[in-house]
Amino acid sequence: MSDSAQYSAAAEVGQVRTRRSRWERTWIELKKAPFTAWIGMAIIAFYLILAVFAPLIAPHGEAEVFAVPFAPWSGEHLLGTDQIGRDIFSRLIYGARNTIGIALATTFLAFLIGGGLGLVAAINRSWLDQLISRGVDVFMAIPSLIFALMLLSIFGASAWSLIVIIALIDSTRVFRLTRAVAVNVAVMDYVEAARLRGEGLGWVMRREILPNIMPPLVAEFGLRFCFVFLTIASLSFLGVGIQPPTADWGSMVRETAQLIQFAQFDIRAAFTPLIPAAAIALITVGVNFLVDWFLQKSSGLRDVK
Repeated sequence: MSDSAQYSAAAEVGQVRTRRSRWERTWIELKKAPFTAWIGMAIIAFYLILAVFAPLIAPHGEAEVFAVPFAPWSGEHLLGTDQIGRDIFSRLIYGARNTIGIALATTFLAFLIGGGLGLVAAINRSWLDQLISRGVDVFMAIPSLIFALMLLSIFGASAWSLIVIIALIDSTRVFRLTRAVAVNVAVMDYVEAARLRGEGLGWVMRREILPNIMPPLVAEFGLRFCFVFLTIASLSFLGVGIQPPTADWGSMVRETAQLIQFAQFDIRAAFTPLIPAAAIALITVGVNFLVDWFLQKSSGLRDVK
């Protein structure tokens, strides 16, 4: 065997061992996770399965209409039907895909905008930093829900408008956090050395600053996802969020709220509006459990016994 072939084989073996050691370290860290973190991971995994395999899990179509509106719980309709005869259980499953998908896309876009501007402002401490910071202060002074309602009434309540508008509003919070943590890293010696070597702004941001501020940003991503998720549900409840016939948990609470008045005749029907509300609360709790564990792990803190 030639030297080059031996070197390639040794390199492949080294890569396999490296990947295996990474998986082993990951599994060791997961085994150390507290019970609440496992609950959070189980909740998130359950919702992701619902979102990905919604067409296979749901017994009926998302917008399929049946003859009987407000049908009671039965074998055909596990949670009954809504005011126009759509199966609530099926729409609850499809709502996981729509609400979680839009919330994830919105959070990613908010971090792309706010995180990028925050890194630029932290490195370039000149008039550009002041211009961006003061602009962010103006946007943060406006109540976010009222601002979102105004913009959605102007540009329309489509899915793309919802993603872009909420992402722009939430990017101001991401900008504040990113700038605050990046400023302390931007003055480090290794960052100055990279700039003196002639490295570009993008290289310094990507290779020197971003890896050192990832823990607070990842934690903020989880918390920001919860806030975005609740904002989308609130806007849908008010009728300006995700529009029908697309299923959404916020709009499902509004559409089935009148079933509460039938509690004296059918107690199960009265609980129907609470089910999508509980689905919203459950994923929020699960994400917060996971974020709490990640913050504890990344900060090096330990529970005192």
